[in-house]
Amino acid sequence: MSSEVSVFQNVPLAPPDAILNLNTLYKADTFPKKINVGVGAYRDENGKPWVLPVVKKAERAIVEDASLDHEYLPIDGLRTFTDASAKLILGKTSPAVTENRFAGIQTISGSGAVRLGADFLNRFRKAPVYVSNPTWGNHHDIFKDAGLEVRTYPYWDAEKRGLALQGWLDTIKAAPKGSIFVLHPCAHNPTGVDPSTEQWKQIAEAIKAGSHFPFFDCAYQGFASGDLDRDAAAVRFFVDQGFELLCAQSYSKNIGLYGERTGCLTIVTKSTELATNVRSQMCKLARASISNPPAFGARIVSMILNDEARFQEWTVQLKVMANRIISMRTALFDILTELKTPGTWNHITDQIGMFCFTGLNVNQVKVLRSEYHIYLTDNGRISMAGLNQSNIRYFAEAVDHVVRNVV
Repeated sequence: MSSEVSVFQNVPLAPPDAILNLNTLYKADTFPKKINVGVGAYRDENGKPWVLPVVKKAERAIVEDASLDHEYLPIDGLRTFTDASAKLILGKTSPAVTENRFAGIQTISGSGAVRLGADFLNRFRKAPVYVSNPTWGNHHDIFKDAGLEVRTYPYWDAEKRGLALQGWLDTIKAAPKGSIFVLHPCAHNPTGVDPSTEQWKQIAEAIKAGSHFPFFDCAYQGFASGDLDRDAAAVRFFVDQGFELLCAQSYSKNIGLYGERTGCLTIVTKSTELATNVRSQMCKLARASISNPPAFGARIVSMILNDEARFQEWTVQLKVMANRIISMRTALFDILTELKTPGTWNHITDQIGMFCFTGLNVNQVKVLRSEYHIYLTDNGRISMAGLNQSNIRYFAEAVDHVVRNVV
């Protein structure tokens, strides 16, 4: 080896990703009752990943289709996939769809959609970006790395264990005109707290009054409530109110394509011409980053969304996942009530989607991890999918212990 100083000499070791590192620690743990409620991935009643039966059918159909090859997709992806994705979130009768003033760009799952949208906004509509406090941890890094200033708006009211609506509205009203607001349309990550229909109306009015721009990040359509239309209601309301917007979509949770990285960035503009212009610039950005998106996951989703029988089968399987998570919320609440665990716990059943913001503090989380081998994030967020009938009482009793004994 040369004695010369390395050009990488001043590169420090980056800290591990907080959530993915939990998974590493969990896998290395040999304790038989260990529980992983840190990573947001669906698990069945046996604690195993579930490949949806409709996905298996689509995979077989793809493999058996002799007309398919491994040639490049267009830069903006598989058009049958992106058009169907846009219609899934906007609704087939949406004015944006019927007036042909939308576009869809295939992305590397929801993360890639957020990044592509951030890069586009930095180039064509630079403004401060407001994300909820708290939010999905990657939001901060994505928007900062794209060159945008990231600010926050209040979201979680720790005292009420619910939505900090007034603080949010006050921040919207005080934000510089034309700011960008990142919104979770359903199953807010990490809190599981969603605005009501009436609250969304107030939020939309405030955003419109400030000439702000809404950027939705939708990772859980159909997975939250089990109803695709209900989970898309906020996005559709904004479109009906005349907003132009971006919406990042992910198929990791609702179709289970975690490793296939299948996503879409849907754009709503005021005209067909503008949609075409935006698509062209999105393609230019995508070409310089990923060149072309991968085909396999997009083909699976396209086959499900564009075939009525497969689509109906998928909606049934979506409800299976959503209902299991809802049942775990009820079971956890019931056991904590039975144990007379100090505090109020109705927020567990009031919240929706993959995650529950428990209200546990960092000291309590550390004890859960060190003494009970339960892995969750330091902010007290748990993935409800990590619980099942065989481990939920152990989990609840551990929570009861730390609430009573750890400050």
